[in-house]
Amino acid sequence: MQANGKGNGLATHSKGAKEDRFQGHDYYNIDELLEDDHLLARDAVRTWVKQEVSPIIEDYANRAECPTHLFKGLAEIGAFGPSLPTKYGCGGMDEIAYGIIMQELERGDSGIRSMASVQGSLVMYPIYRFASEEQKMKYLPKLASGELIGCFGLTEPDHGSNPSGMVTNIKDDGDAYILNGAKMWITNSPVADLAVVWAKDEEGVIRGMVVETGTKGFTTPEIHGKWSLRASITGELVFEDVRVPKENVFPEIRGLKGPLSCLSKARYGIAWGAIGAAMDCYDSALRYSQERVQFGKPIGQFQLTQKKLAEMITEITKAQLLAWRLGTLANVGKATPAQISMAKRNNVHMALEIAREARQIHGGMGITNEYPVMRHMMNLETVLTYEGTHDIHLLITGMDVTGFNAFK
Repeated sequence: MQANGKGNGLATHSKGAKEDRFQGHDYYNIDELLEDDHLLARDAVRTWVKQEVSPIIEDYANRAECPTHLFKGLAEIGAFGPSLPTKYGCGGMDEIAYGIIMQELERGDSGIRSMASVQGSLVMYPIYRFASEEQKMKYLPKLASGELIGCFGLTEPDHGSNPSGMVTNIKDDGDAYILNGAKMWITNSPVADLAVVWAKDEEGVIRGMVVETGTKGFTTPEIHGKWSLRASITGELVFEDVRVPKENVFPEIRGLKGPLSCLSKARYGIAWGAIGAAMDCYDSALRYSQERVQFGKPIGQFQLTQKKLAEMITEITKAQLLAWRLGTLANVGKATPAQISMAKRNNVHMALEIAREARQIHGGMGITNEYPVMRHMMNLETVLTYEGTHDIHLLITGMDVTGFNAFK
C-alpha cells in the first residue's frame, strides 16, 4: 500500500455490522444543476463508502485506530487530487466533483475525508502549485496512486490560529537547508512518507518544502487520547537538524500566501464534506423517527420530532446551495478566501447542530455505536476547529464586509 510499509493490511469487519441504508437527500432538486460526471463520481464514491467504510468504521472509531488499508481504495476511486491534471495521474475533474467526493467520504466519516483531503489539498495541491516540474513528476503520480502518503506541516504547538508566529526554521548549509522545529496536530503524519512543511528562512520569510520522513532527525510521534476523529491518525512532526536538499524547497513562493492558498483548497472541501455528515445524521434520524414507536405511534408523528426534522432538511438544503454556488465560482477562479471561509464555518456549524438534534431523536440509542450520530458529533467538534476555527472564520467574514482587521 505505502512505500514505508506502514498500515494494518486487511479490513476488520465488526461482527453484526448493519447494512448501510443511507439514501441521498435533495429537497430542492439540486441534482438538476449537476453534470453527469458529478453524479457518476458521487455514485461511485457512495457505493465505495457503503461497501468499504460503513461496515468497519464504528469498530475502528471505537478502538481509536485508523483504517490505513483504505488509503489504497481512496486512490482507486480517484479521491486523491481529483481536480488536478491527468498529466500527473490525477482526475482532471472540476471543483464541484472534488466537493461532491469529499461530501460522500465525510458521510462515511470525517476522518476518512481528512485522509483524502490532506493528501489532495494540502500535499498534492501545493506541490502542483509551487514545486518544480521535476518535483511534480517525482511525487504527484505516486501520491495520486496511494503509493506515497503525505501530510502537511503548518500548525505548531504554540501557533495555531496565528501561523505567522511559527518558530520552525531553516538555515542555509550549502546544497541543503538545515530544518529545526516542530509541528502539531498533523493528520496522517505517523504513516506519511513525506511532509509539505512551512518554515521561516534566515530572513524570517516563510518557505515551503517537501521533507521525506526517512530523513535523519525527522520523527512523527502519534498523538493519543482523542475523543474526536478517532478513526483518523494524528501526530506531530519533529525536526532536529534535518537536512533538506535545496531542490526540495519550493522555488518561487514566499510568505503566508503559500500555505493559506492550500488551506483555502482544504476548507472548500470541508464546506462540502460537512454536508455529508449532516445528511447521514438526518437520514438516520428520519428513519428512526418512522420506525421507533412510543405512546402507540411512530415518534415521527409528534410535532416536536417533525420540527427537528424539518429544520434539519432546511439547513442541509441551504448548505447544499451555498456549496454548489461556491463550486461554480471555484470552477472559474472566482471563489475568494472569504467566501470559502463563510461556507466552511456555516456548513460545519450546521452539521454539528444537526448531529446534536439527531442524537436527541435517537434518544438513549443515540449515544451508542449502533447508530452513526454520536461519532459524527464528536468528529464535527474537531472539524469546527481545524482549518480555521469557527470564530476565526467569523472574523474573516467580518473583516471582508467592514474593511477592519480584528486580528490586530
